[in-house]
Amino acid sequence: MSVLFNDISLKHIDVFRELASIGAGHAVTSLSKMVSKKVSMSVPMVNLLDFKNVSNFIGGPENIIIGILVHLSKDITGIMMFLMDIPCARTLLGMMIGREIPEGAEFSEIELSALQEIGNILCSAYLSSLSQMTQQRIIPSVPNLAVDMAGAILSVPAIEFGKVSDKVLFIESSFRTDQSNVSGYFVLIPDPPSFNKILSSLGVD
Repeated sequence: MSVLFNDISLKHIDVFRELASIGAGHAVTSLSKMVSKKVSMSVPMVNLLDFKNVSNFIGGPENIIIGILVHLSKDITGIMMFLMDIPCARTLLGMMIGREIPEGAEFSEIELSALQEIGNILCSAYLSSLSQMTQQRIIPSVPNLAVDMAGAILSVPAIEFGKVSDKVLFIESSFRTDQSNVSGYFVLIPDPPSFNKILSSLGVD
């Protein structure tokens, strides 16, 4: 039976919560390698949100954030985004390069490139777990990075997928080292056929 993304039940959310936990575990492993430190995580928070409400969970539509977007192709199509506010981006970048990033300073091109690669690696870790669990091929595109107000960044998926769904799967993950805490937000939007393919692959209808 076909299930619309707008009609996800608690049973479906439980499935995606399990996927998110496994994906977060992969992301922690990747992040630990990047920063050469032990990284732990809290249990990811998974919610199905209206497009219009997503920005409220990351400081409001006018909050300046960094967004990394990848398009998904092959067996599963859609998009995935990794979002973080500027303080968390500075912390994450500082963890990676081993020094503090001064507040108020604009990111250099090299730093933005590093943040783009971090987002790409974390998204790929999540997508790898999804691919393994569903036995579906997922190929992410070259990532696109934007620094803008949350409302502007989130308008991209709203325009692209608003015709078929007004919902997104919103995953909040918190990563910790001995010195730092970082919160990042993953937004997964499979198109309707891919959503049903995921559920079918996992034995959920």
